[in-house]
Amino acid sequence: MSSWITSNPIAYPALEVVHITGIALLVGNLVLVELRVWGLGRTLPLPALARLGLTVSLVGFGLAAASGLVMFASQAAELMANRAFVIKMGLLTLAGTNAGLFHARDGLTRLDTLARVQTALSLGLWVAVIICGRWIAYV
Repeated sequence: MSSWITSNPIAYPALEVVHITGIALLVGNLVLVELRVWGLGRTLPLPALARLGLTVSLVGFGLAAASGLVMFASQAAELMANRAFVIKMGLLTLAGTNAGLFHARDGLTRLDTLARVQTALSLGLWVAVIICGRWIAYV
């Protein structure tokens, strides 16, 4: 499969489109939920917004992860030697850990200072993941 991806002129760009679409769904919906946690859009009921937003975010993560794994498989050695890729994977781990801790402590119900800090950290980590993803091609 990896040789087909590297030899087919549209396979890798198509995977990138799926990857970027997944990132857009993931981060776009997280931002909406995070803005609500920060107090914006108070007329929107958080439980309903979170249910929809987080569901779409998970779909986006699934698209990004699946396409990312296929792209990784097509050039694993090069990516493992790429500093931006390694940093991106570390940041993804931190973002996932932060999300797990946020939900484990029921941050959507508490809406306290720690919930706002965790959502700000989430946004920062995802932006850093995107930056590292773009730098992969240049380092």
